[in-house]
Amino acid sequence: MAVKQSALEISDRDVSAGDMRSWVAGGFTVSLKNCNLDGADLASLDMPGWTFADCKMANADLRSAGLEGARFSGCRGAHADFSGADLTDATFSGCDFNNASFVEAKANDTAFEGCKLTGADFSRVRSLGISFRETLLSAARLRGISFNNTRLEKLDFGMADLTGCDFRKSVFSGCSLRDAGLVDARFDGADLRGADLGGLRLIDAKKFRGATISKDQAGQILAELGLKVR
Repeated sequence: MAVKQSALEISDRDVSAGDMRSWVAGGFTVSLKNCNLDGADLASLDMPGWTFADCKMANADLRSAGLEGARFSGCRGAHADFSGADLTDATFSGCDFNNASFVEAKANDTAFEGCKLTGADFSRVRSLGISFRETLLSAARLRGISFNNTRLEKLDFGMADLTGCDFRKSVFSGCSLRDAGLVDARFDGADLRGADLGGLRLIDAKKFRGATISKDQAGQILAELGLKVR
């Protein structure tokens, strides 16, 4: 009796929701490369350990999908919907998921590196250890995410909603907080010398009490507030 293979490699083709469902039903772990999944309905599918490389995923519906340990590299998925998905141990590298939704996703030990997440929505994400590195997060919604005691490298939070975020004891390197929304954000013990703090208002400056900034940054903040130092 033939033994059913447990892995499939699919490349350079348009993949339908029907294809995906049949592979899931067959118990396959699938590696997709340079495939077109634009607009595919993949909601609630269990795809643990699957690999997505250089795939098109614009407007793909991945709501409540099981993507534990999945690997996304070089994918393009504007407005993809990962709401409620399980992204535990998943990694995203070199991907562009601008304006994607990760609302209420489970993101324990989920890592984003070298990604573009402009306008992405991480509202109410359930996270123990989500991480971002060298990633564009401008205008993203990151309310309540904890970055406590971490090193933040080359992150652009420009105009992002950082309401209630925890940056205590974090170290910023090559980052931007320019014009970010900082309501109830905490920076106690943070090292902000590697962050662009442009666009601060007086009410925002108070939030950095207990943080470390450079003399140049202090001068820039005073200038932003319209104060002159003689």
